[in-house]
Amino acid sequence: MKRIEVIVQREVSREVIFAIRKIGADAVTFTESLGQGEGKRPEIAGRQTNFNLTTVIISIVNDSQLDSIVSAIMDVAHTGQKKDGKIFITNVEEAYDISTKQKLTKLI
Repeated sequence: MKRIEVIVQREVSREVIFAIRKIGADAVTFTESLGQGEGKRPEIAGRQTNFNLTTVIISIVNDSQLDSIVSAIMDVAHTGQKKDGKIFITNVEEAYDISTKQKLTKLI
């Protein structure tokens, strides 16, 4: 299993979530956040902020889904600007279902 963590601008977060779900990911978690990086800072109430408004999207997927999900994310989130965001992939060593108390060997 792989953990996909996507950090994108708020404007494209809905499309990214739909793309991940369309490929077949069972679940997606997202959090609206503030981040510092490159890019123009937004004005809030007429004042320049030190943070960009971003969305962090997390999904755990089977290894077989990884390439198609990453490709779908790139297709919907890429605008050619530096502020498009990032995708991080990590291995999930173990996972458990709390309701059944069972160790998960795969998601489906």
